[in-house]
Amino acid sequence: MTVAVSLLRAINVGGNNLVRMEVLRALHEELGLTNVKTYVQSGNVVFRTKARDMKVLGRRLEDALERKHGFRPPVLIRTAEELRHTVARNPFAARKGIEPAKLHVVFLAGRPDPAREARMRAANRGPEEFYLSGSELYVYYPEGAGRSKFTAAALEVTGTARNWNTVTKLLAMAEALESVTYAN
Repeated sequence: MTVAVSLLRAINVGGNNLVRMEVLRALHEELGLTNVKTYVQSGNVVFRTKARDMKVLGRRLEDALERKHGFRPPVLIRTAEELRHTVARNPFAARKGIEPAKLHVVFLAGRPDPAREARMRAANRGPEEFYLSGSELYVYYPEGAGRSKFTAAALEVTGTARNWNTVTKLLAMAEALESVTYAN
């Protein structure tokens, strides 16, 4: 079985699209996912799955959320292996002074078109630094993300961001689940 993480976009933000974590866990279990664990209130779920196609699984989760809650947040899924690669490719890893809470990874549904990436680069007027690697966009907000004018919307690819502390915690949870022997 594969260990994976579902990352839900825009739930429990500003009082909108509310989903309690116990309901989110139950919904994952209803779809046959096992060893389901959530992390913080922003839609991070670690689990085991027999599914081979994570995009199909993501759509199944979106369908189930829409049926149960009446809204359809995008769900991006990364396997534990993909998350390991995300952490290993961190372009800021060797730089001193990087604050983990100000480093974000935007998990994208796919690789953006190079012309859209160029438009995003041209539009950035702030101090933010960013690197695109595969379907992850690493963004460092030296002044914090809350006041930043930077947006990845120019990429025109669905995505959801997590700060570095959350990314590494999700990887630790996924690796802990991988280390547990599964009988079946």
